[in-house]
Amino acid sequence: MRDDFKTNVLSQWFAGFQTPPMHGDYEAQRHWMEITTHLPISQWYFYDLEYWGLDYPPLTAYHSWALGKIGSFINPSWFALSSSRGVEEKLLKVYMRSTVIISEYLVYIPGAILLNRSLSKFAGVGKWESSMALVAILMQPATILIDHAHFQYNTVMLGFVLTSVASIISERYMWSCVFFVAALGFKQMALYYAPAMFAFLLGICMAPGGSFLRFSGIALATITSFAAVSAPMVFAAWYDNYRGINPPLSLTDRQINPLMAQLTPYIDPTSIYHPIILQLTQVVHRMFPFARGIFEDKVANVWCCIHTIHKLHVYPIDIVKKVSFVATLMAILPSTYIISLFPRRDILPWALASSAWGFFLFSFQVHEKSVLLPLLPMTILLGGNGGLSTELRAWIGWGNILGAWTLFPLLKRDELRIPYYVLTAFWAFLLALPPTSLSCYFTFSTSRPFVSTQPHALGPAIKFLHLSFYAAMLAWHVAEAFVLPPDDKPDLYVVLNVVIGAAGFGICYVWCNWQLMLRSGLLEDWFGYRAQQEALRPQDRAKALPLSREGLLVPWFSPASLEIGKKAGKNKKAEKKTRATASPQPPTTRKTRSSVSPAPSSATVTSSESPKKKSTRSRKKG
Repeated sequence: MRDDFKTNVLSQWFAGFQTPPMHGDYEAQRHWMEITTHLPISQWYFYDLEYWGLDYPPLTAYHSWALGKIGSFINPSWFALSSSRGVEEKLLKVYMRSTVIISEYLVYIPGAILLNRSLSKFAGVGKWESSMALVAILMQPATILIDHAHFQYNTVMLGFVLTSVASIISERYMWSCVFFVAALGFKQMALYYAPAMFAFLLGICMAPGGSFLRFSGIALATITSFAAVSAPMVFAAWYDNYRGINPPLSLTDRQINPLMAQLTPYIDPTSIYHPIILQLTQVVHRMFPFARGIFEDKVANVWCCIHTIHKLHVYPIDIVKKVSFVATLMAILPSTYIISLFPRRDILPWALASSAWGFFLFSFQVHEKSVLLPLLPMTILLGGNGGLSTELRAWIGWGNILGAWTLFPLLKRDELRIPYYVLTAFWAFLLALPPTSLSCYFTFSTSRPFVSTQPHALGPAIKFLHLSFYAAMLAWHVAEAFVLPPDDKPDLYVVLNVVIGAAGFGICYVWCNWQLMLRSGLLEDWFGYRAQQEALRPQDRAKALPLSREGLLVPWFSPASLEIGKKAGKNKKAEKKTRATASPQPPTTRKTRSSVSPAPSSATVTSSESPKKKSTRSRKKG
């Protein structure tokens, strides 16, 4: 079913179709395949930066190189250096579209299946509910529209993140580091998840049951993975310099690379490490283009909303960067603080969603496509405990529909209205969400076995809030389609989209943090939420890390937690002593009957009787 939808989406136009001179994101991906297959590695991040210069981490470059080599074998003219710019052949379009599908099948879909199964098994979710959640995750409209219609490779990065979280659920922490570094090495947007992941891994090392050995293993896996990703770049920079092949570096290039400009007075240009530092600083500079401004295009975050009222470009870029940094730090602080105190696997997706929403709303240089990052951890919660209940289904579905809606101005420019309407309507129908169904907000009889109709799950205020946003989105679509904006406000509908979307995303951010606090047990003294959950599922008590004497979750640094750690250490020592004393004695040279024949069970022989006496008594009875 997903393939049928993707086939129809792929037959549509793509970003930048027949729009010279830049031709959009499709041309950017093709151009990167062009330069990586024809230029030395040391020149990849320096070549013609004005025309889609490479601005993603090294794994994206390696991925482009592999796909470019395969495509050049089919038709070398597709990726001929310089002369292939703007090529829009039908067969090339088929090849480029197929690379997205193949990359997704190799990374994203296996990661989604692994995580969904691990999360469902951990939470004790049935197969039917787990399967329905997996379908909803794979059919997420925003991801399909951006990668397969607009044209991106975001699913590769997201697939590595899913596999990393699945490894954590399965307690394979070092493998989780490897896959997360791969996600960072493919797209720097994975940094949205980095604070929560770091806080969680630090928490499990500091909590009772953690050890210095676990911390060392996690650190070693992370450092080794980063070294493996960077090694080709480092070696190529040194080797090309040895052969006399230098990057096309001019005075202008030095000025646009502030990192290298600051280090140049302290580095000998003839030293062996000079080309390596130049290469690494250029990669970092291209990955974080601060010169582009605080946001790109019109995106539904805080800064773009403020810019509609009070223009931010009047302030120096350094001040804007500092304000954005402080605001982002404050936004991600609650989730990182909670997940570090309560490093539990079942609440990790909530922390990832909260951290990603904080970055999307407040960080510097945000693109509208970045909304995929906070939507992903929210969507995978459908496969967890109560994921298809009325409350979670309503909130997760509302966030996804709102996220796809904010992408509509971008999709409209690419003539992708029909795929947008079809995918979002189908996803809403799949989960019984507005506008196809109101079962989340009103009790109706339904034949769908996975739909929960709990009248108490959503309060009147939440119902009014969600339905108001659904009504606003529907009214916006009608007005945008039939009513022209005023001549003096040509971007009226885009601005309304930004403001409404940012307000909704802010509510999603607050809700994710609130749920994280409730489910972590931080508010147990006030609300008793944890006690309710454990009363419903007693087997979850053993999954809490760590537990106090009353069975409630406590921070790892608290006195109760430290006491638990000391007791656990004493219990381990006692077990070792017991095993040592109970170890079997070495066999003697003289064989006895007891050493030859197995000892009978305690159900037939008491401790005061030997096997010989037992056999004598049975003969007398006979």
